[in-house]
Amino acid sequence: MPINEITQKVSDRYARAASTGEQMCCPTSYDMTDLQSFIPEEVLKISYGCGTPAGLKTVSHGETVLDIGSGGGIDCFEASRLVGSSGHVIGIDMTDTMLAIARKNAPLVAANLGYTASNVEFRKGMADAIPVIDGAVDLIISNCVINLAPDKRKVFREMFRVAKPGGRFTISDIVADQTVPQYLVHDVEKWGDCLSGALTLTDYIAGMVGAGFLGIHLLKSSPWQVIDGIHFISVTLTGYKLPAGTPVSADRYATLRGPFSRVVDELGTTYLRGIPQPITPDAVCLLNQASLASHFVLSSDPLWLDRTDDRWIAIYPADAPCLWQGHFAMLAGPFIEAADDDHHVYRRGEPVEICSKTLKVLEADGYAPHFAIINRAGQSASGDAVTCSPDEGGCC
Repeated sequence: MPINEITQKVSDRYARAASTGEQMCCPTSYDMTDLQSFIPEEVLKISYGCGTPAGLKTVSHGETVLDIGSGGGIDCFEASRLVGSSGHVIGIDMTDTMLAIARKNAPLVAANLGYTASNVEFRKGMADAIPVIDGAVDLIISNCVINLAPDKRKVFREMFRVAKPGGRFTISDIVADQTVPQYLVHDVEKWGDCLSGALTLTDYIAGMVGAGFLGIHLLKSSPWQVIDGIHFISVTLTGYKLPAGTPVSADRYATLRGPFSRVVDELGTTYLRGIPQPITPDAVCLLNQASLASHFVLSSDPLWLDRTDDRWIAIYPADAPCLWQGHFAMLAGPFIEAADDDHHVYRRGEPVEICSKTLKVLEADGYAPHFAIINRAGQSASGDAVTCSPDEGGCC
């Protein structure tokens, strides 16, 4: 199906939904009681998405925020409240019906917030040709929209172009645990349902890294639908456009604290828990990002850690039999590869089958923020508990 045909049909579908009040497919978790206090009902009833990228404490006062695929404006209006009257919010959308509703309600939202004028503007544009100048945006948000773009890598490159050095994104979208087959790719209705255009988590994050973003990590995930054995998952991801010309730092070594026993960062450097690794100024900048900082100790001289050091972190599985219940774990950053103390190697985005003991490990605080968990069992698994070990080809 030609790209322009996909784009037009998706636009027509959302225009029809805005006019008729059709409920679209994607899961959301808006606090409607809160939003009703300042956003008109006309906007709330046509709000589609798979997350709340403006509502996850990602927006700061005074910032410039860009919403890709702003629709009726719900996320823009929430961002408007969070950035305050001194901030600026830009919404872009390709559907005239959506833009008309958003523009109509912008003055009402500003008045409800006590602003003398609206700090939100809505522009017509495409996600892969964003009508914003280079380096203008502190934060990019998007809510189940990039999924609908046929050329997502071009979207990611556009995001990187408009982000300021030191800027970031927080995006909610639908990804798949495996490549979507052609019979779904060419299903027009399922494009609008956020299915046909879904990339695997591996490819989605790789596109962002390829555009130049680093420190990409998971904020939230939840299973959504299973169609013909393909698991579609709602994820919210954050990443950074690191500043250019990183200054020389006094920190020249990084020591991995854990809980991973080994990780590989997005610059390709491998770290082993407790062993100091020489690092470059670029690595210092990367490892200081919020998603990575808690895993490392940075130092000017080599620093070794052992199990007696309070900074050493390890989470071991219970010494007990385990069950295979159909769970698979997908590493979602900020590392491209990581290993635990059970001999599992996780490569970002690739599902790894895990037993009940490993599931408990990955649900612990040190691991949980970095994994999306799915269950591929067609029905409740009822196998007996087993004792497994790496020598016997098992998991633990």
